[in-house]
Amino acid sequence: MKVAVVGTGVIGASWTTLFLAHGHEVVATDPAPGAEDRLRAAVTADQTRLTFTPDLAEAVADAGFVQENGPERPDLKDEVFAALDAAAPPETVLASSSSGLLPSRIQRACAAHPERVLVGHPFNPPHLIPLVEVVPGERTGEAAVEAAMRFYRGLGRRPIRLRQELPGHVANRLQAALWREAYSLVDRGAATVADIDTAIAHGPGLRWALLGPFLNQHLSGGAGGIAHVLEHLGPPMEEWWADLGSPRLTPELADKITQGVAEELAGTAEAGLVADRDALLALLLDAKNRTDHL
Repeated sequence: MKVAVVGTGVIGASWTTLFLAHGHEVVATDPAPGAEDRLRAAVTADQTRLTFTPDLAEAVADAGFVQENGPERPDLKDEVFAALDAAAPPETVLASSSSGLLPSRIQRACAAHPERVLVGHPFNPPHLIPLVEVVPGERTGEAAVEAAMRFYRGLGRRPIRLRQELPGHVANRLQAALWREAYSLVDRGAATVADIDTAIAHGPGLRWALLGPFLNQHLSGGAGGIAHVLEHLGPPMEEWWADLGSPRLTPELADKITQGVAEELAGTAEAGLVADRDALLALLLDAKNRTDHL
């Protein structure tokens, strides 16, 4: 399939790597000066099937799938999607990587074929992290949703279909809930930034990388499973919920968190940290792919 990548920043370059690695032809487009050079420097797959054009209409004219990765600005999204709607074949899915804008808002700009517009939100970097959140809008057709799910599965991704449009979709909302309490604990002085990172990375985060919150709870209940957990730990958990913080990102708290991260990274080369993270992600994903249940 010919896939058009619209917007070639960090996310667009990662998508491009993934599409090329799975044998697709990729036509990339981005109006920014120097975009092609930056894209080619970032893409780690074979670039034989990669072409670049600054002309959006040319990029999507015969594309079988479009992955848009522009800035999270409604005015720019309107401009881009109006152009995509006019130039892409009518049956081609127009998927936005947006993490914040709702698909019903995005598809307003598509007067001709709003039924093929949806959100296909990846996690960074898309060529490594398998999750893709497929979010239809009010006017999205079932055929487009099914086509997007098939396409992402064909890339070895693990797409989920959202049943409601929500700000932040699902995974970012779950992350935000954790960040909210992490920021609150720092604000209260209950733990340092480094302590909280250690608590997650060397505690529940290890299990969360293997199974989600519900299955982890279920397995922790022994023979009684999640029913036992909810019966015996449900009441104290409700007490914990009541005590969770509601921090405000004041300049003082932002400074405290920024300083805490700087202290945690002291003496650590950030590029090396990213490389180690990505290498371990690849090993973990390979191990998960060789199991029957994960």
